[in-house]
Amino acid sequence: MRIVIAGGHGQIALRLERLLAARGYEVAGIIRDPAQGDDLREAGAEPVLCDLESASVEHVAGILQGADAAVFAAGAGPGSGAGRKDTVDRGAAVLFADAAERARVRRFLMVSSMGADTRREGDEVFDHYLRAKGEADEHVRTRLGLEWTVLRPGSLIDEAGTGMVRLEAQTGRGAVTRDDVAAVLAELIETPATAGLTLELIAGSTPVPVAVKDVAGN
Repeated sequence: MRIVIAGGHGQIALRLERLLAARGYEVAGIIRDPAQGDDLREAGAEPVLCDLESASVEHVAGILQGADAAVFAAGAGPGSGAGRKDTVDRGAAVLFADAAERARVRRFLMVSSMGADTRREGDEVFDHYLRAKGEADEHVRTRLGLEWTVLRPGSLIDEAGTGMVRLEAQTGRGAVTRDDVAAVLAELIETPATAGLTLELIAGSTPVPVAVKDVAGN
């Protein structure tokens, strides 16, 4: 099984690459900076150079050709302005979803954010971010060729993962470790019965595999 991750050098993406490689999957991570390639190789992933802010749908579809699943885990990152929230958190996500559909990649995971909302009011950068994520999520939901799942984690923290989460359509506010987000993503890839769901994720008391099976109705 081949899995392609957009934003391959991100903190969640690197964790996910390690998990998937350990499970025997063929993993590729899309990056813009060739200097990041060694970090991906160390995580067990193949680095693929591509700038999703300027690439064409056709080019990205070529990268995705033959993939069984695609994960959008890219982001403009802290310190970026409203413009890049639009070009990365919205624009690159839309491009990646369109390319996945064109390449006939069925399974598609979107790493979104709790509070993502196209109707979010305000002019702060964070408001722009949540609107951009909301617009990207809405676009993914219109891609009929994709078996999509949107994951909306709460506040991200770098403590060691516990493997215990709360995963529901609505969880309420809370924090979650990046380790546990990656673990949930790995389970979601292997659980296509979660297609069509938008899920919130925070720390909780349910083991990750059980939480994913519960929302899948298994």
